[in-house]
Amino acid sequence: MRISTLSVRLGFWTRKLAILACLLLLVSCQAQSQPVADNQIQVKVARVVSGQSIEVLGMAEQPNFASAVRLIGIDAPDLRQDPWGDEAKASLEKLIGDTEQLVKLEFDVATKDQLGRTLAYVWKDQQLLNEQIVKQGYALFVGRSPNHKYDQLLERAQQWARIMGQGIWNPENPMRQTPAEFRFLNR
Repeated sequence: MRISTLSVRLGFWTRKLAILACLLLLVSCQAQSQPVADNQIQVKVARVVSGQSIEVLGMAEQPNFASAVRLIGIDAPDLRQDPWGDEAKASLEKLIGDTEQLVKLEFDVATKDQLGRTLAYVWKDQQLLNEQIVKQGYALFVGRSPNHKYDQLLERAQQWARIMGQGIWNPENPMRQTPAEFRFLNR
């Protein structure tokens, strides 16, 4: 009787170990990257156009065609707005890294602007680049209806940049005109 009780217990623990081993094997075989949500796509950056726009490859049916993407919720200085336009572009290039880098585009309510550009929040290495460019002081937060998903986050980033005197908020060399004012006066 003692041997049968021991064999039952041994069988019980053997099954438990087998189940645990199978679970560990399944977990280790899963992909290491995060799944892309329904409102996100992963694309390759072709180039940084400005402090608020990039061109990407891999959207829709034309994976080798460059598509323009405008970062939602920000307004970066125009490239002609010295020195801020070039600095904003350089800051976004630094955040993205080399071209051909993979980023995730996350969409909100409106996915296109009047110029046909895709509107998106851009993520790289789990960082929201829209937020980072504002936090570094190289873009203004501008909430545009109906896309408001990260407005509070972007507004806090701008408050931080302003308090810290970052980029366009530098008290010794502040930007005198908003990007919208500059574009209006320099059409």
